[in-house]
Amino acid sequence: MPIIVNLDVVMAQRKIRSKDLAEKLGITEANLSILKTGKAKAVRFSTLDAICDALDCQPGDILEYKKE
Repeated sequence: MPIIVNLDVVMAQRKIRSKDLAEKLGITEANLSILKTGKAKAVRFSTLDAICDALDCQPGDILEYKKE
């Protein structure tokens, strides 16, 4: 898939653990893991908004497009 999820990179830069971010977002660690690994088929804008707010970043910091 040409969409690359860099959520784990941004989390490492912000020094936040999955458990803490999941708690801030109000989602389970399992669902956060699905997002981090790029296995999610879709991301709600409300979830993306919450992630960007919690990590003080832009959607482009988390999602990247690369041609195959």
